[in-house]
Amino acid sequence: MAMKFRAHETFFIRKGWLNKGMKYIQEYPDLFVSKDRNPQDTLGIGSNMVKSLRYWLQAVGVSVENTSGKRIQTLTDFGKSIFENDRYIEELGTLYLLQYKLASNKELATSWYYFFNEFKRSEFTREDFAADLQAYVLMNGETVASRSINDDFTCILGTYLPRYKTSSGKVSPENNIDCPFGEMGLLDILSKEKKIYRKASPAANTFDPWVVLAVVMDQSNGRNEIGLNELLTAPNNIGRIFNLDVIGMLDVLHSAEKTGDIKIIRTAGLDIVRILQHCDFQTCVNNFYKDIKG
Repeated sequence: MAMKFRAHETFFIRKGWLNKGMKYIQEYPDLFVSKDRNPQDTLGIGSNMVKSLRYWLQAVGVSVENTSGKRIQTLTDFGKSIFENDRYIEELGTLYLLQYKLASNKELATSWYYFFNEFKRSEFTREDFAADLQAYVLMNGETVASRSINDDFTCILGTYLPRYKTSSGKVSPENNIDCPFGEMGLLDILSKEKKIYRKASPAANTFDPWVVLAVVMDQSNGRNEIGLNELLTAPNNIGRIFNLDVIGMLDVLHSAEKTGDIKIIRTAGLDIVRILQHCDFQTCVNNFYKDIKG
């Protein structure tokens, strides 16, 4: 299995980056490899940040880069939807969808995938994460430098922890280089002194039904019935990707039920979600944006 570490050049996603990246690759698909156009000048960021942005656009699923011939980037259907409907990424639902794409991207964002799907501790230190991930990598017959794991952990903290939580003093608004992903509330600090962190669950009422369905449908692989336990604990499903506990998960599923596309069945010894109407990930995304535009 291909694994990738530290491809972000130590930069987490900055506010405005994805919008800027999507805007320019629509105009110049060869932006990142162009001989005639300097991507640093076009994007207004340093060379390492350019590499980082090039990586992030793909890691969160808004663009793809061809692997042979000239390395041009094109927006995915998902990327086009975001660019057309919420290009400044102001909707929490957009962040949840990007989180799903990122945290399920085992190949390009291995540490993120591991953190949400395989790393079972809810309270942990940097050392806990580094040791567990190192063991996971070895078990999969790969190797990774501990520095890369450390840099990935630092980047995960930067992705999900707003600066006002991590810094000791006041953070000036001008210095606002927070990652928009911090708004989801998926990570918290348990002890600043001991540097202990904990996974946190977002409030169920912050989820749009179509965002929940996008993940459930995408992970159903065409099946009509999925066990609640699978939704809660299987890699890449709503429980793991969004740090939901049983109660939170049932709450988001009950709201998704109102679309008429799924039904929760908890009788006759069954604990399942029945899919009454299949729609693919992209259709759910489109429905989400239709919904919020009213």
